[in-house]
Amino acid sequence: MPIISPSLLAADLFQIGQQIKTIEQTDARYLHVDIMDGHYVPNINFGDKIVGELKQHTDLTLDCHIMVDRPEQVIVDVAAAGGDLLTFHPETSQHPYRLIQEIHRLGKKAGIAFDPGIALDTYADLLPLVDQVLVMTVSPGFGGQHFLAPMVDKVAAAKQIRDDRGYHYDIEVDGGVNATTGQQCVAAGANVLVAGSYVFKGDISANIKSLAVL
Repeated sequence: MPIISPSLLAADLFQIGQQIKTIEQTDARYLHVDIMDGHYVPNINFGDKIVGELKQHTDLTLDCHIMVDRPEQVIVDVAAAGGDLLTFHPETSQHPYRLIQEIHRLGKKAGIAFDPGIALDTYADLLPLVDQVLVMTVSPGFGGQHFLAPMVDKVAAAKQIRDDRGYHYDIEVDGGVNATTGQQCVAAGANVLVAGSYVFKGDISANIKSLAVL
């Protein structure tokens, strides 16, 4: 059973409390929180304040996807606010190796995210250090995009590298995930599925269940 991480980017902010309560009654274990700065990606969304407020009201793991330039400037605040898993795009940091060490020093799990245009080999030296590899299956920054099918091969490659070299990271996918594309990713080796529009548009419980049984 994959870990389901509903993405709050697609939540109804006027109903978010009730929607989280609904999620808590399902098999979902994470909440995916997109943190955007309007520079690395065009949109601006969430931050350490919402992370802190979420932490006060849910025991779900806060899966924070940090899409900002110079993530060093926000990592400490997001960790202090209660983020549990901090994933950043290594090309946005001058010192990604050091940043992974800092996240671990703060007592948090560290992840790196791969934009569709960036090969796993680009940051091969970071793979043994991280707790999670996030394969973006859309271009980062916008919800509701169509799934990029070629990224399934990148998921399979991440699994092959992990298995061959004895690494221990989870493989997360984010973007255009539904029951069909989620099944493709799980078959390729993903064990964490981020889903936004698919989860929140319609019956949240039923939609999560359709992913949890993959």
